[in-house]
Amino acid sequence: MEKQVVSSSEERTFQYQDSLPSLPVPSLEESLSKYLDSVKPFLNQEEYKRTEDVVKKFENGIGKDCSRCGRGRKTRRNWLEDWWLNVAYLDLRISTQIHCNMGGAAPFIEHCWPPKEGTQIERACVNIWHNLKLWELLRTEKMPVERAGNAVLDMNQFRMLFCTCRIPGVNRDSIGSYFKTETEGECPSHLIVLCRGRVFSFDAIHEGNMMTPPEIFRQLAYIQKICHSEPDGPGLAALTSSGRTEWAKLREYLIDLDPKNLALLEKIQRSLFVVCLDDASPHATPEDYSEVTRLGLTGDPTLRWGDKSYNAIAFSNGTCSMFSDHSSLDGMALITLSTYVEKKIFETEGKWKGSDKVRDLPWPEELVFTVDQKVLSGIRRAKELYYDKVSDLQLVNYAFTSFGKALIKKKELHPDTFVQLALQLAYYKNHGRPGCCYETAMTRRFYHGRTETIRSCTVEAVEWCKSMLDPSDSNYHRLQLMHKAFAKHNKMRKECENGKGFDRHLLGLQIIAQEQGLPVPELYLDKAFTASGGGGNFVLSTSLTGYYRFNGCALPMVRHGYGFFYSIRDDRILAVCSSWNSCPETDAEVLCRTVFQCFQDMLQLTVAAHL
Repeated sequence: MEKQVVSSSEERTFQYQDSLPSLPVPSLEESLSKYLDSVKPFLNQEEYKRTEDVVKKFENGIGKDCSRCGRGRKTRRNWLEDWWLNVAYLDLRISTQIHCNMGGAAPFIEHCWPPKEGTQIERACVNIWHNLKLWELLRTEKMPVERAGNAVLDMNQFRMLFCTCRIPGVNRDSIGSYFKTETEGECPSHLIVLCRGRVFSFDAIHEGNMMTPPEIFRQLAYIQKICHSEPDGPGLAALTSSGRTEWAKLREYLIDLDPKNLALLEKIQRSLFVVCLDDASPHATPEDYSEVTRLGLTGDPTLRWGDKSYNAIAFSNGTCSMFSDHSSLDGMALITLSTYVEKKIFETEGKWKGSDKVRDLPWPEELVFTVDQKVLSGIRRAKELYYDKVSDLQLVNYAFTSFGKALIKKKELHPDTFVQLALQLAYYKNHGRPGCCYETAMTRRFYHGRTETIRSCTVEAVEWCKSMLDPSDSNYHRLQLMHKAFAKHNKMRKECENGKGFDRHLLGLQIIAQEQGLPVPELYLDKAFTASGGGGNFVLSTSLTGYYRFNGCALPMVRHGYGFFYSIRDDRILAVCSSWNSCPETDAEVLCRTVFQCFQDMLQLTVAAHL
C-alpha cells in the first residue's frame, strides 16, 4: 500500500491518536473459514477432510469458549497489542539480533555519494544531522501525519524511533522508551558512537542549539583519532547478539560488578540512536547492494547495539546502512526516516551548505565499563556464536531493471501482487511444490495497529503456477488464472489492512487457551497448521518495503526457508533474498534470479495472450 505524506501547518504529528478506531476482533466463523481456505494448497483430499473436522470441533468447542473468555479484550483499543509484542518479540530467547532485527542499505550511492574511501565521517556527520532534524520534527510534532487515501494512520511507532531500547530479561525482555515531545517534557539528546570495540557519547544539543555537521564532524574525528591510535576496546556491544537469557544474566552480573555499569548501560538505552563507525568497505552499486546489505545486517557485532531501535552505520568507504531492533517498531518507520534523510541529502547534493563555524564544545565522553574475565569470556563466546551463525547466511540484493511500477500499472495490475505471484511461481519452479508465504499487511488504520499476515500461497496462485508450467495449456487460460490469483490476493490485502485477517485472531485464541490452563487445542497441533505456515513456520517470509529507494530486509523465518523483501520503483524492482547455506534445498541467488525471470514471463503473458 502506498502511503501519502500530507503537509499541514496546523496538523500535529500525534494529534489524531486518541480518535483512531479500535482494532476490530474478527468473528470466529470468518477467521476459521479463511484459515480452511489457506491450508488447501498443502493438503490432499483426505488430509483436508480431517482438518475440516478439527476446525469444526474447535469452532463448536474450545474455540467458542476461548472467544467467550476473550470478550473483555474487545473493550481495549487494541486487543492484540501486548500479546503480539510479547509472543512475537519479547518472549523470544534466541538471538533476536540475528533472527528478528531488520536493516537495509541507504541508497545514497545512486546520486550524491558513490563509494569513496576517506569519506566516512564527512558523510556520517551530514547523515546524522538530517536524522536529528527528523527527531526535531517529532519533538515539535511537525512531522506530517501519514495517510492511506483519506484514512489517517497511527503514528505511535515514530515515538519508538529515537531514545528507545530493548532491555534483556531472564524470561521476558522489556522496552525502555524515553522519547518525549516538547509539550511532554525533557527528552534525551545524546548520541552513542561505537568504534573499534569502544563506546563514546556526546550531546547533539549544545547551549540549546543542535550541533551542525561541522561540529558533529569534530566529535567523530576526535573519536576516530583516539580509536585508530590506541588499542581496541572490549567490544561490549557483542553481548547484545547473544541469546536473550544469556545476555540478561551477564547484564545483571555487569551491574553487580560495578554500579557504574548500570549508569553506562542506561545512558546507551536512553540515547537518541547509535552511530556505528565501521572499518569495513563493502562493495555497492545501484544494481547490486548485496555486500553492503549483508554487512549492515550481519556485520561486526562489537559495532552494533542490537537492542537499540536505530543504529546508523557508516562504513569506511562512505556507504551507509541502517539496523534496528524489531520489537518496538516495524519497517515502515525506518523507511520513512530513510526516505526523509535521502530527500534532504539529494536536495543539498550531499553537502553541508551552512556555516563552518565550530563552537567550543565539550569533547565526547568515553563510556568505560568495569569488566572482568567472566565478562570478557562472555564477549568472546558471543562473537564466536554470532560469526558461526552469520557465516552460514547467503544474501543477495539485486535490482531488476527491465521495468517497474510504471509498466505494471499500465497493465492494470497491482505492483505488490505482481511480485508476490512471481515469487510463488519461482518457488514452485525451483522446488516443485507450493511455498507457504507470509506477507506483511499494515494495520495502522487502527489505534497502535502494527501488522497482519497475508497468506500469499492461495489455491488460485497454485492453479496459475501449475498452468504456467504445463506446456499444453494456452496463454489465454493462463492469463485468466493469473487474473483470478491477482483478484484473490488484492482482496486478502484489503481485508488484512482493515483488521479482517485471521492469523492474529488465531494467535489470540491460542493465548487465551494457554492463560485458561487448557491443553493446546488440536487445531494448533494439526499437520495443516504447520504446513501452511502457522506458528512461525512460513517458508517464504516477505514484505513490500514500499515504493521508495530504500530497500530493507530481515532473515528467513525457518532454516529451510527464504527471506524475500522488495521495493518497487517506477523503473525497477529491488529485491533482497536470503537463505541459509547449510540447507541443501535453498539457494537465495537462484531464487532471486528465477523471480526476475518470472517478472519477464508474466509481462510476456499479458502480451502473448492477446495475440
